[in-house]
Amino acid sequence: MPKKKKKTLAIYLSGPIMDEHEGQAREWREATKKMLGDAFELLDPMRRKFVDRKVDSANEIVEFDLQDVRDADLILVNYNKPSIGTSMEVFYASHNLGKFVVAFSPFEFKDCSPWMARYCTKILPDLESAAAYIRENFGR
Repeated sequence: MPKKKKKTLAIYLSGPIMDEHEGQAREWREATKKMLGDAFELLDPMRRKFVDRKVDSANEIVEFDLQDVRDADLILVNYNKPSIGTSMEVFYASHNLGKFVVAFSPFEFKDCSPWMARYCTKILPDLESAAAYIRENFGR
């Protein structure tokens, strides 16, 4: 009998987009693709071309992002500043869906929101550490 091909794990790339300079919102996601794209399917919300603050696309933005969270096996979070959307995705993924949430943040633990500290499974100091953690613990 032929061996079953293992499913590639999907990672949703959660982090500030609204009011974030587009280059910053895109930069860490592109770096993540270089670090993890060979071993994981990366679900990048920046692949869609919605415009923030437009009534006709607000519901679509949220629903597409939530669908990505549902489709992901784990969540990678850029917690570089408070972000309502990022916080909502983290809560939904962790609390509602029981997903593993790996964050990277420049904040020391004492400066993290208690909500982010509670609902992120692991918070590491930078993207490189988070990528290494994911590769070590979820790589196949």
